[in-house]
Amino acid sequence: MRKTLLLIVLIGTTVFAYPQKVRTGIEILRANNFRQLEGKRIGLITNPTGIDSHFQSTIDILFQAPKVQLVALFGPEHGVRGDVYAGDKVDNRSDSRTGLPVYSLYGATRKPTQEMLKGIDALVYDIQDNGCRSFTYISTMGLAMEAAAEAGIEFIVLDRPNPLGGEKIEGNLAEKDYQSFVSQFPIPYVYGLSCGELATMINNEKMNALQCKLTVVKMKGWKRAMNWEATGLPWVVASPHIPHKHSSYFYPATGILGELGYVSIGVGYTLPFEIVGAPWINADSLSTALNALQLAGIHFRPIHFKPFYSTLKGEQCEGVQLHITNYKTVRLTEIQFYIMQELARLYPERMVFDCANPSRFDMFDKVCGSNQIRLRFSEQHRASDILTYFRKDEQAFRTLSRRYYLYK
Repeated sequence: MRKTLLLIVLIGTTVFAYPQKVRTGIEILRANNFRQLEGKRIGLITNPTGIDSHFQSTIDILFQAPKVQLVALFGPEHGVRGDVYAGDKVDNRSDSRTGLPVYSLYGATRKPTQEMLKGIDALVYDIQDNGCRSFTYISTMGLAMEAAAEAGIEFIVLDRPNPLGGEKIEGNLAEKDYQSFVSQFPIPYVYGLSCGELATMINNEKMNALQCKLTVVKMKGWKRAMNWEATGLPWVVASPHIPHKHSSYFYPATGILGELGYVSIGVGYTLPFEIVGAPWINADSLSTALNALQLAGIHFRPIHFKPFYSTLKGEQCEGVQLHITNYKTVRLTEIQFYIMQELARLYPERMVFDCANPSRFDMFDKVCGSNQIRLRFSEQHRASDILTYFRKDEQAFRTLSRRYYLYK
């Protein structure tokens, strides 16, 4: 009996214990007795992902710190406490726990106004990103950096790991005519930098109109080859549809396709971004066709499901579930283009750009950072027709980004 109990304990330890290997910026800041913030009036840009390894909020850590004067909070998409749904506007309010004013950066304004910054000496940024250009937190960061420069105040990034690691780079640079809040900067779709590294690049490469006084509080223990599991850090819901630590791996694999509203990508079901399906798809046919392509690092399994909500709410759908079999070799962002290709081949009457609502094309182009992906794919609905364009900037960006590596 005692041996059985011991075995259960050991199994529980193996499954649930995640030894911390990485110390994030907030933990290094605290270990340094908040030296970088001492004597300054602080505004904090954060959300529920701003935590230490024991789940304590950066808001509460800074509010309670004896040497820190936290005077205002700034809420990105979903709000500082994560109580606003995806895409919904965030209102100015007071924080229920601290009583501090909370200014919205996802409502009437997406950039801190000079009125909001009055009396603030430094803006601190602590948000967990997901490593993709279209995830709006890095846009918030960049715009806030520009506002800090205009106000003549310091901008401080409490650095966090890129959940996709620091080695994957995928996609063309966002082109000037297609830069928006979902493609704010001329970087690839998967950019392979921590938020502190990206902030340094934005500043030094003059991607903003003005350059700010930037400080990055570096992590300790993060290595570029680490995926999220390797960090030993807890995962907190980054947005309502990025609930799990592996959700970030699938976001770039189907998220661009999802902008078209043409098929379900699992948003509104239990597997957001991990599946692609529709009532008119045959699961076995699609999975067989995709697996026959022998794409590196990915396997497609037939799946049947009913979305809880979305335009396909309650409808019986068939499709594929994505299983990453080799993270190092998989080209995450290109998976969806091969899915679009095989759907067009199997169901020629359902070719995506013939059937998707044209009103969604604009957002698709913005997320792609160009209209060329849509235009080139539309000609024959073949992934091979876009790959040269899609990959054209990757090596040059890899060379550029190495200048800004804070971690080897």
